[in-house]
Amino acid sequence: MKKRYLVIAAAFISATSPLFAQKNTTKPNPLKQTVQLTIESRFAAMTELSDQIWAFEEIAFQEVKSSAALSAYAEELGFKVTRGVGEIPTAFVAEYGSGSPIIGIMGEFDGLPGLSQNKVPFKSPLHEDAPGHGCGHNLFGVASLSAAGAIKDLIADGKIKGTIRFYGTPAEEKFFGKLWMLRAGLMDDVDIMMDWHPEDQTKTDVQKGLALVDFIVEFNGQAAHASADPWNGRSASDALELYTNGINYFREHVKPTVRMHYHIQDGGQVVNVVPDYSRLWVRVRDTSREGLMPVWKQVEKMAEGAAILANVSHKVTLVSGVHEILVNRSGSVAMQTNLEALGPITYTEEEQSFAKKIQEATGKPQIGLVSVIKPLEETLEHSMGGSTDVGDVSWVVPTIRMTATTAPNGTPWHSWAVVASGGMSIGHKGMGYAAKALAMTMVDLYQNETLRNEIKAEFKARKGDYVYKGIVPDGPPPLNAGY
Repeated sequence: MKKRYLVIAAAFISATSPLFAQKNTTKPNPLKQTVQLTIESRFAAMTELSDQIWAFEEIAFQEVKSSAALSAYAEELGFKVTRGVGEIPTAFVAEYGSGSPIIGIMGEFDGLPGLSQNKVPFKSPLHEDAPGHGCGHNLFGVASLSAAGAIKDLIADGKIKGTIRFYGTPAEEKFFGKLWMLRAGLMDDVDIMMDWHPEDQTKTDVQKGLALVDFIVEFNGQAAHASADPWNGRSASDALELYTNGINYFREHVKPTVRMHYHIQDGGQVVNVVPDYSRLWVRVRDTSREGLMPVWKQVEKMAEGAAILANVSHKVTLVSGVHEILVNRSGSVAMQTNLEALGPITYTEEEQSFAKKIQEATGKPQIGLVSVIKPLEETLEHSMGGSTDVGDVSWVVPTIRMTATTAPNGTPWHSWAVVASGGMSIGHKGMGYAAKALAMTMVDLYQNETLRNEIKAEFKARKGDYVYKGIVPDGPPPLNAGY
């Protein structure tokens, strides 16, 4: 990373530029203005770093280059960095300051298999069959670290007191690295945690998402020639098919909030052999851990039935699981105020044209990019969508969340279209915007003890007497398990 980007350049972008458009306020907070200017001055460095991570194309627990680049940038910004935390070589913590409050912020940086993509508005792999950032995590970690860097400068200048801590959190797409970081107690002393995610809209995130569990089912039988003596075989593939049929029949008898997925990883190698081994990855979700647990256990138990029917043995191995989000509306109100102060992101004609071409290619209405700041939503009892290990963090420390527009409206997530957008100016603008909104909200947290107390009180009330326990197997993280 070029250090020349770490100082305010003579030709820096104005804080009122269309890149980070904002509304005028009657009584602007000078520290919020300062963090905005700091992020503006580092925007070139942020973009360079994000593009590096975008090009590294690294997946869960293999983010060696991405982690090294992020942690090195943290050191350039003046943070003390501790690498390899939670028994994960690519996880790290960057800290500055001392005493309370301790405000944390998280950043992810892993990609997804098979989504490599050029920076063009049509499907065109950069490297065939390689990974890509189909969830925008190349933007995620950089924005969060940049927000933390702006706060670090305020602490260094004596304008606020306390500790800022950035968590470099790997393997969110599979395995859920935050679970092992939580197990190691790395977040136990944090007062409030900040989080964001790339999206096709800009808003304060007050929905819960889905609790989830992942497990692997393996069947072992007896190989035989598929034509000469199939009666001597016991087919692991038969068991796999019986099991997946059972899952599919079970769908009728679960609540509408439940989601069940499976991925066949090994169904046999050749057509003329009765296969003696099969394997699949199974995922079960629901809007709460209470709803998830009985479905998970039933789907696990069904594997035994399939094994009995096929006269084979079976093994179930827990991968990991996550909780739904414990929403904190007190913190969300503060975030909403800052989003409204910033106003929506503005785009060039070229960016809107790029967006509409992506929408055309993916069969979506060609309305372009949307970044309108809508009023704060109500938190739904059963909010659908994805799952994240941020949910587990939110049951340990009160967590404030937002999303920023980094791809065209309606873009299929976990797709080539997100990769293309995240590697060019559309994604870069969302990244810069998120960094500013996060930093501005953290200014509120450091300056306003009453707000911190309200956030903590709501967290305590919502959590009740629940004692958090991560859904994670015993032993070290599965660093070499792959996908």
